Amino acid sequence: MLGDDIELLVCNERGSQMGAYERLIGDAIRGDPTLFAREDGVEAAWRIVDPVLASSTPPIPYAPGSWGPAQADAQAAACGGYARRARDEERAMRIVVAPDAEAAARRGAAFVARRAAQAVRARSLRAGAQRRPTPLPMLEWLALESIDWSRVELFQVDERAAPRGSGERNLNDLERLLVSRVPIPRTQVHPMPVDRPDLSAAASAYAGALADTLGEPPVFDLVHLGLGEDGHTASLMPGDPAARVVDAWVSATAAHGGWRRMTLTLPAIDAARRVLWLACGASKAAMLERLVLGDRAIPAGLVRRDRACVVADEAAAALLPRPGDAVGERARR
Repeated sequence: MLGDDIELLVCNERGSQMGAYERLIGDAIRGDPTLFAREDGVEAAWRIVDPVLASSTPPIPYAPGSWGPAQADAQAAACGGYARRARDEERAMRIVVAPDAEAAARRGAAFVARRAAQAVRARSLRAGAQRRPTPLPMLEWLALESIDWSRVELFQVDERAAPRGSGERNLNDLERLLVSRVPIPRTQVHPMPVDRPDLSAAASAYAGALADTLGEPPVFDLVHLGLGEDGHTASLMPGDPAARVVDAWVSATAAHGGWRRMTLTLPAIDAARRVLWLACGASKAAMLERLVLGDRAIPAGLVRRDRACVVADEAAAALLPRPGDAVGERARR
């Protein structure tokens, strides 16, 4: 067969929704030469890599969530730590302070609406919503915004493994305050399947649903997060192994407050194009300060910062740097 011509017929049964490997095969069949390195280029690259692989220096593993091996961290700490990186990340987090919780809810809803308009112009909005007492007014304001709900895919950020209809379920408030008030197709609302007996298997199934709709890795246009008084976000709790999961998009947690939970993991949250934090009330002030300062000792501090916007009321923002300080951007409108 060597040297013979062959004919390949490719049928894309999913229409325009081609996967990455399908697109690669299609491009190869069309003969796109930019997809492939020249043989002499590959040989030149291996001449650089081979001596490194053959050296006696072993690879040094490092803990998930750290910036490198413990030896590197120790050397950096001796000269002030990763200060430049921290300063860059702090500048990247935008902070909007509203006079009170109601105004913060309106600002949060307006932020979501703007992001929805941007996403819908490009494709459709893929959003993850979290329910806590603080965001409930934001959901009510969001229902009043002008959004093309027919092009919105709505997922949950986390959920308690409580029976459907239970007052402990986040889904109840999401449906009551938002879904029931807007013309979003029910097939585009994706509740977490926490009523299944095997919560870990259910988490894997939800991760599959994310991949089917958003691709892999699943990329949300927007993820909304709250901030717990203990520094948790989503259901990534201090000390829970789920807060350190790096190889799954969705995870089951241990019991907290009497309920096990299902939650998006840090990799899923960090893949989002934008993250909206909403924090209101004096009880959030200490943790909001730690979040803004990049304290990686709390789960919220592990979330990627360069795509984040924090909307807070005056009470929650009481400990934050004032205008003109180096950290973030504090805006009053």
